[in-house]
Amino acid sequence: MPPAPGGIDEEFREFVAARSAALLRTAYLLAGDWASAEDLLQTALTKTYLAWRRLGRIEAVEPYARRVLVNSATSWWRRRWHGERPTEVLPERATGDGFDGWIERDLLWRHVVALPVRQRAVLVLRFYEDLSEVDTASLLGVTVGTVKSQCSRALATLRNRLGEQGIEPAVSEHSASRRANQGAP
Repeated sequence: MPPAPGGIDEEFREFVAARSAALLRTAYLLAGDWASAEDLLQTALTKTYLAWRRLGRIEAVEPYARRVLVNSATSWWRRRWHGERPTEVLPERATGDGFDGWIERDLLWRHVVALPVRQRAVLVLRFYEDLSEVDTASLLGVTVGTVKSQCSRALATLRNRLGEQGIEPAVSEHSASRRANQGAP
């Protein structure tokens, strides 16, 4: 004959009131953060309660609950994705959604399309196709000097047009070190 449900519920409430703080500390050590620890403890207590009702009585309730806690944590660890971790401290600045970068790339592309055909061809071959100056010159049937001058003019035009719209060019390590060596700000 199963025990009276009211008695089991009352015993379980007393157990939770007396031992949940200690079990929560154990869950924190297993999970690594308080939010996951609370979820883990809730799961373990639910499983313990269901077993208690099914078995009628568990002789060593706290060791049983700790075993359920460890087994649940192990199961969660195997199933859960661990790429994000809750934190109490927010990052100093939020990362953008990439929309601003998309707008700048679109604007840049509009200016590239507006370049003279030869300058545009040089930029596409040099930077998109990643061809050398020699290969670009060979493909276009011009001299290497022409490739260099067309590339220089095209980049200067793009810098000017983007600068007029308030978009400053990114500074590469090479250009930053060159400026530092020349004493430029």
